[in-house]
Amino acid sequence: MSFLSDSGPKIPNNEFRLLRDLINEFCGIMLGNDTKFIVERRLHERLKSLGLSNYAQYYDYLRYHPDAQSELEKAVEILSTNETYFFREEYQLRAFSREVLPQLKEKAEAIGKRRLAIWSAGCSTGEEVYTVAMILVDSGLFDGWEVRIFGSDISRQVLHRARQATYSESSFRAMPRKYDRYFIRTPSGRRVHPKIRSLCHFGHLNLLSHGRSAIVGSVDAIFCRNVLIYFDLASRRKVLETFYERLNPGGYLLLGHSESLLNASTAFELVHVSTDLLYRRPYETYGSPTPKGNATE
Repeated sequence: MSFLSDSGPKIPNNEFRLLRDLINEFCGIMLGNDTKFIVERRLHERLKSLGLSNYAQYYDYLRYHPDAQSELEKAVEILSTNETYFFREEYQLRAFSREVLPQLKEKAEAIGKRRLAIWSAGCSTGEEVYTVAMILVDSGLFDGWEVRIFGSDISRQVLHRARQATYSESSFRAMPRKYDRYFIRTPSGRRVHPKIRSLCHFGHLNLLSHGRSAIVGSVDAIFCRNVLIYFDLASRRKVLETFYERLNPGGYLLLGHSESLLNASTAFELVHVSTDLLYRRPYETYGSPTPKGNATE
């Protein structure tokens, strides 16, 4: 997620602060003062579409109109772009494949469970969800298991594209060639193979909607990469509480390379893997033994 710019009129400072705080309250994203010109240019199109003459009227619309939530979602979509691609941050995915997945299999088999669930929070157009599915299938560790990968996003537009599962060549710039077999070439792009798509599900979710997160169910790993960096501290803490609740004991949280839980949560334990640092919900929560893996005290 990164913020865009375009042309448009100026927005008074006080109205910018009102809009910024409302968006923060809605979804956790905190717009810095340096994004004021972005807001005033991008949201100008929404004012014209709604027949509003100034940003004060738009703010009132977002606060009191019956369609306020739908319009807030549109505003967030306009103010952000979802730049992603297959096998993003490959070094982390390598550790996930070689070290995390065997541990999750060992943990599940120890309690007689042959189910694996993974959540991609802020999944954008779906490349991360399908990447995880390809890694799981390619590993062969979970053949015959019940496997479910759930992708969520606040943007209904990107979720529609994720469900279509057809991508242009720019999405493949980091994907190893061996995964080509999981795609079918079509006139509109490469389409994810039905075998991979059958493992993947998508749903609309605002990460600040703690109650709605129940649709995800209990999961063994959560990917939330390059999302929380746009949230203020209070919102990050709320989201991390949700993640902790959704994770099974011993489940992993994978963040982006520039993100950490410093000052945001002490509930997770830091785990060293060969190429990265990950976070884990402690086993001790339910009195279970900690498996192989180097947890930092």
